[in-house]
Amino acid sequence: MNAKKYNNIKLGVGITKSIVTFVLILCFVSFGYSKTLVSYLESIVSGNYLILILFTIVTGFALSVLFFPVKYYVEFYLEHKYNLSNQTIFTWLWEDTKGLLLGILIGFPILLAFYYALEIFNELWWLPFSVLMFVISVVLAKIVPIIILPIFYKIESLENEDLKSRILTLADDVGMKVENVFSFNMSKNTKKANAAFTGLGKTKRILLGDTLLEEYSNDEIETVIAHELGHYKHKHIVKNIAIGTASSFLMFFLIATLYDVSLSWFEFSARTEIDALPLLSLWGMLIGLLLTPPGNIISRKFEYEADNFAIKSTNKKEAFIETLNKLTKQNLGDEEPHPLVEWFFYSHPSIKKRISHIESL
Repeated sequence: MNAKKYNNIKLGVGITKSIVTFVLILCFVSFGYSKTLVSYLESIVSGNYLILILFTIVTGFALSVLFFPVKYYVEFYLEHKYNLSNQTIFTWLWEDTKGLLLGILIGFPILLAFYYALEIFNELWWLPFSVLMFVISVVLAKIVPIIILPIFYKIESLENEDLKSRILTLADDVGMKVENVFSFNMSKNTKKANAAFTGLGKTKRILLGDTLLEEYSNDEIETVIAHELGHYKHKHIVKNIAIGTASSFLMFFLIATLYDVSLSWFEFSARTEIDALPLLSLWGMLIGLLLTPPGNIISRKFEYEADNFAIKSTNKKEAFIETLNKLTKQNLGDEEPHPLVEWFFYSHPSIKKRISHIESL
């Protein structure tokens, strides 16, 4: 009961926040507040790029302040209420600050590159920007395990030699070259458990949360890793990159097209007007909403295929079922969400459906 209530609260808050954000941005543009802000910034600084940065900082700060109580409620209060968090208020604020600074470091150059594309390529700005975002995503995927993750977690070589040997054997069986297996101190923030595959090429890593290592047997963890390797075996990673790239190009194309169409609705005359740029966010939110269900349908199909591989490669059906049940309980997952909620929002099948599928194998 607690799990369903916890997930319903998070879902409800998330949907409400998205709707309120959309309405606020729409009002910000419709009532001329974005024009007023740009006019004020033009009176104190010069240069479109500097104005764009300041415009982003002011609007971003305003939204952050407005939604801080919601952020606190969802990320700190709710996690503590359901006994899922190990953070103090100070560690929560510090982790959030690190994330913000990293976002600024990565986001502002992308913002400036976007505006450059908008100025130089006119109505075709979406094409070079989509290519740039693809390149950036590949670079980020390569540096995440060696540069970004160590900012947030302490990453060490896995000491459990038996488990490491099992994992490396599984990886070798699917043709995945992994130099080592690592653990990270997930428990510094949460009581939840998880494992992750990250990196590309030589930076590829298998990461196990210390909460997983402490509370699960080697057999149970082996089935979790086998599931993840099932994604590699079935080329889901490559397929997801292809699907994600195609979706990204399509999304930016649609945003660019609808943005140009809607400029006149709000009495803007040029796509490079900084006060018009929030319209891009509105179209992005709407298109992202439409693309969510098909993306999740594909993702759930991949999850079933990875489950099939986990059973076939380990022959430990009962251990895998027990692990899924334990993870769902520990992470307070909803065992049986409403079918519509699952169809629209869930990238994984519900645990009840997954176990039913596994038992049928």
